[in-house]
Amino acid sequence: MGNLIKGGRAIIEALAAEGVDTIFGYPGGGIMPFYDELYRYSGSLNHILVRHEQAAVHAAEGYARSSGKVGVCVATAGPGATNLVTGIADAMMDSTPVVCITAQVQKEGLGAASFQEADIISITLPITKWNYEVTTAQEIGPVLAKAFRIARSGRPGPVLVSITKNAQTEEVDFAYEVEKNPAPSVTDELAEKLDKMAEMIRTSQRPLLIAGHGVTISGAERALGEVALQAGMPVATTMLGLSCIPSDHPNYIGCVGMHGSHAPNRMTQAADLIIAVGMRFSDRVTGRPSDYAPKARIIHVDIDPVEIGKVIRVDLPIAGDARTVLEGLLERDIKSVWRGSWWDMARDVAVREAKLLTNVQLASNRGLTMATVVQRISMLVGNDKIVVTDVGQNQMFAARFSYFANKRSWICSGGLGTMGYGLPAAIGAKVANPDKTVIAFMGDGGFQMNIQELGTLLQTGLAVKIVLMNNSWLGMVRQWQELFYDKRYSFTHLENPDFQIVAKGYGIPSARIDSVEHLDEAIMQMMNSEGSFLLEACTVSEENIFPMIPAGASIDKIFIDNDFTEL
Repeated sequence: MGNLIKGGRAIIEALAAEGVDTIFGYPGGGIMPFYDELYRYSGSLNHILVRHEQAAVHAAEGYARSSGKVGVCVATAGPGATNLVTGIADAMMDSTPVVCITAQVQKEGLGAASFQEADIISITLPITKWNYEVTTAQEIGPVLAKAFRIARSGRPGPVLVSITKNAQTEEVDFAYEVEKNPAPSVTDELAEKLDKMAEMIRTSQRPLLIAGHGVTISGAERALGEVALQAGMPVATTMLGLSCIPSDHPNYIGCVGMHGSHAPNRMTQAADLIIAVGMRFSDRVTGRPSDYAPKARIIHVDIDPVEIGKVIRVDLPIAGDARTVLEGLLERDIKSVWRGSWWDMARDVAVREAKLLTNVQLASNRGLTMATVVQRISMLVGNDKIVVTDVGQNQMFAARFSYFANKRSWICSGGLGTMGYGLPAAIGAKVANPDKTVIAFMGDGGFQMNIQELGTLLQTGLAVKIVLMNNSWLGMVRQWQELFYDKRYSFTHLENPDFQIVAKGYGIPSARIDSVEHLDEAIMQMMNSEGSFLLEACTVSEENIFPMIPAGASIDKIFIDNDFTEL
């Protein structure tokens, strides 16, 4: 026997071997043997005690999304494990690598309706890349090695490992071998497709490159910018693709989709070539699929072959790693003649949109608006920050009026649209990036879904700058009720607590403003505060986010105000 240790210690040693420096968790009876070993562990593994297991997985997501590493969360059996489900589903939709370790009852108690027994394997089967129930200590090492490899390989995603209590207390002769992921390579088939792709770019008159979250996941940011410059073509992003190209890149024209900018949406419909890299043609991007990009040939690059052709017809399918493909393009001739009229269209639409939307969204005569709050923070704080949002209008305003200089500096819940995501994800991002400013934009609805995580800030001393845009409504639902349900505001008005008193109870300094005149001063007060800070901006109650494309409509139908005015 070379290294005889208990299963709980084996979990810790496996995490250390994988290079994990932080885990987010909440103890309980089933996972207690692991926590006992963690108490006695003398290594550098950091544990962040959250206040709810849902927050543990969202924090692990924020950690993973901002760092490029695998996030790890730990929960006990039964309700501890089931409380992870929403976050696991969120990670699955947004391709976020997370390893979830949950406890399970004793092996001999399985199937006997034992206290806190829940079949978490069956529950999470549709929302994980892989899951497994460990019932002996001998399985811990091999199973965790496989879990980490699967979580970070190909299209990343969540993995769940359920470990019975007896497996945590049994002794095992522990040895661990990290399972490495094979590096992407250029096969002969891929080389041929890259040649064809380069030819299509060279001969196109109106190309548009749309970059999604896959660009960030693969680390293809530098290659993306160079391809855009070399080919002389415009680049747009999906919402999850924000920050994969600097906001001031000369070829960047904005974000596509339901609340995206006019220029990339209009150019999508006029393009003769769409190069979609690391995005899945979500309904929020395409609108009505039958009307999408009617004049364009489409090249779709995605690591997951299942996504290619699933929503939109594709002329050149390329199932591959975004970085490998974009770097391969740089080795080929993709230069073309100057597409002056194509760029003139982009500039013309952008200028007209800016003039109209400035009047609609940044006017202060109605009071303090979310648009103004986000814009002034962007101006005063600068671009060297990580922006985390919750879900709803706060998310869309932050996406529209934030500017990004660095990669992995935009984090939000995309595909699942999970309210309550923002605060714990910001905590995870700050843990992963202690020297960076992390700003969390939230609405009053989503903030209250995981408001207890202020306690995590209190206990850890982490410095997260919280911008609470409080309009006393579930704003995005209210907007739809106004525009499409004849202002029948069914259960969307919120009677809120005094958030200043709540923040004080958690030892977090705060300020409340309700006018533009005091906004800049309050922002600087927040930024000059050493630790966490809650800036509560009491915004106008019926502000809407524009532009907007109605759900199910063609992306030609972009309106800019409550009267359905089109540009």
